[in-house]
Amino acid sequence: ILIIASGTGEFEAGISKDGQTREHALLAFTLGVRQLIVACNKMDTVDWSKDRFNEIVKETSNFIKKVGFNPKAVPFVPISGFHGDNMVEPSKNIPWYTGWEKEVEGKKVTGKTLLEAIDAVVPPKRPVDAPLRLPLQDVYKIGGIGTVPVGRVETGTIKAGQVITFAPAGVTTEVKSVEMHHQVLPQGEPGDNVGFNVKNVSVKEIRRGNVCGDAKNDPPKGAESFNAQVIVMNHPGQIGAGYAPVLDCHTAHIACKFSELLEKIDRRTGKVTESSPKFLKSNDAGIVKMIPSKPM
Repeated sequence: ILIIASGTGEFEAGISKDGQTREHALLAFTLGVRQLIVACNKMDTVDWSKDRFNEIVKETSNFIKKVGFNPKAVPFVPISGFHGDNMVEPSKNIPWYTGWEKEVEGKKVTGKTLLEAIDAVVPPKRPVDAPLRLPLQDVYKIGGIGTVPVGRVETGTIKAGQVITFAPAGVTTEVKSVEMHHQVLPQGEPGDNVGFNVKNVSVKEIRRGNVCGDAKNDPPKGAESFNAQVIVMNHPGQIGAGYAPVLDCHTAHIACKFSELLEKIDRRTGKVTESSPKFLKSNDAGIVKMIPSKPM
């Protein structure tokens, strides 16, 4: 949900070149989000003006289209969070508002409130058949139970009795039990934040940023280098080979060196525009060979 401040000057600041609204939309699209709701908040501060709402819809549609979203598939909902208006029940302050509409798989879906727009989101398919990948968020030592790693299942499933491997730690063990919100689960699936008890592993052997996988089904392995698609959002200068920022990848946090710029690509289509570029600058996208300071 992209929240827009409808107040005079606030909306304009948000979608300006370095504005947060623009940055959030670009980040969401870059991270693979394809379903968007635009909530025009603080409509009470502009007296629920129809003209102001239409202006925001027009401007925002133009810029989210440039980012890559299809505005026809995006509901625009006028709300006031402060007054709880048009969030759950239709508002009486907007007699001119006929409701939002969006296209879903060729069909038209309509509604009035923010809650209805949320209900119209199509749930993603959960990749239960893929090999298990579970990045660790934390590892706890719990008295009387033992070592309990915690994290969200990204792909595959995890259950008691399964033999698992942690990478890049190189630790293999068996799952004793799986819990979510203090209740035992028959199995953890993609999207579940689980805690699981493991046999004969000390808290010192595994850590946040390790990835857990099934030892018998394509287990994860530490990578000494990898190729990444990189989008430069905002950078004061040019980025060339040798640049070494800190990378956050799932729950890992590690220094990574840009060892080689392989290609420059079109940010929206992914088509190659230049091979072996010398540098990347703000708003560029490219494929880069990266070397982490230690395998990840």
